[in-house]
Amino acid sequence: MSLAVVTLKKGEGRLLKSGGMWVFDNEISSIMGSFVNGDIVLVHDFDGYPLGRGFINTNSKITVRLLTRDENQRIDEDFFERRVRDAWEYRKKVTDTSSCRLIFGEADFLPGLTVDKFEDVLVVQSLALGIDRWKEMILELIRSVLAEDGIKIRGIYERSDAKVRKQEGMKLHKGFIGPEFPTLVEIVENGVRYQVDVKDGQKTGFFLDQKYNRLAIQKLCKDARVLDCFTHTGSFALNAGIAGAREVTGVDASELAVRQAQENARLNGLEGRVKFICEDVFELLPKLAEDDEKYDVVILDPPAFTKSRSSIKNAVKGYREINLRGMKLVRDGGFLATCSCSHFMDYELFTRTIGQAARSAHKRLRQVEYRTQAPDHPILWSSDESYYLKFYIFQVCNDR
Repeated sequence: MSLAVVTLKKGEGRLLKSGGMWVFDNEISSIMGSFVNGDIVLVHDFDGYPLGRGFINTNSKITVRLLTRDENQRIDEDFFERRVRDAWEYRKKVTDTSSCRLIFGEADFLPGLTVDKFEDVLVVQSLALGIDRWKEMILELIRSVLAEDGIKIRGIYERSDAKVRKQEGMKLHKGFIGPEFPTLVEIVENGVRYQVDVKDGQKTGFFLDQKYNRLAIQKLCKDARVLDCFTHTGSFALNAGIAGAREVTGVDASELAVRQAQENARLNGLEGRVKFICEDVFELLPKLAEDDEKYDVVILDPPAFTKSRSSIKNAVKGYREINLRGMKLVRDGGFLATCSCSHFMDYELFTRTIGQAARSAHKRLRQVEYRTQAPDHPILWSSDESYYLKFYIFQVCNDR
């Protein structure tokens, strides 16, 4: 075990001391003792006060990711088993566990690690060097903990192909962990069936974080004409269809996503009422407005327009534009569901941007509800990066 000690500068570590789990490179005064990147180190305040233990990686701006605030805590198999068991017990209480996020990084006190469960398949993403060393052991612990509840995992696929790994000095990687298996996995969520492509789908294959937001739009969609923008593999569109919408159009710029969405529609017997088209949403919406098309429900679920603070201004323009265009397509008294999955587009900024779009579109908004990510993606207070999904449902009224 490394005996290296990371000491903070005086006045630094405010995030860590308020409950966060990261130590940044510019907060560090000294690192004493021998270590290799990925080792567990002690973290001390400037005056020697112990702040906990975590993984070190000097290649990353996030130099230490904290595992525990107890300086005497042994980091071993028993430690990780407790973390895994806590994560699973939490999810059994708060969500449908047939398919769910089992491990959500820092919010489950396992920094850098994401594990999604799709029925009897696990998909893992490891984005930090320290946790990568323990990854396969943690996966075996998950297998054994789930087996206690009669759940047999038939396969594991790794999707550690996010570019952020390069910031940790790590190579991108994807592939099977253990025996190979068919990588199209069928799941059921909110009564809707999906084929999840764990090998080539976006991120880990399916966006589980919108589970209950998709359910929330069902009550608005009976007999409705619905437009689902950035539909990906059709999840909001299919929830609208299963709820009894008379006509649903899903739009996405990815041909692969549209093909998968069409297959999902067939899987649910909805191909007659739910159709998908491959178009750029930003180009399509003005055309629909020119043709005076109107919808009872418009859903906007775009990808993150920004992944850094430096591109916030352009992101605001994008969110303002897409919401303005979407509102113009909602009939008077219809509904708009709109969201942002960018951590950097915070609640206040997103809310303000939607308000600006409404004023520009000459629409009045009546808020139906505000939601965030599903509870299997818990928001850890003082760990701001764990709070990223903002989701509004509005009734859209003409100025009157």
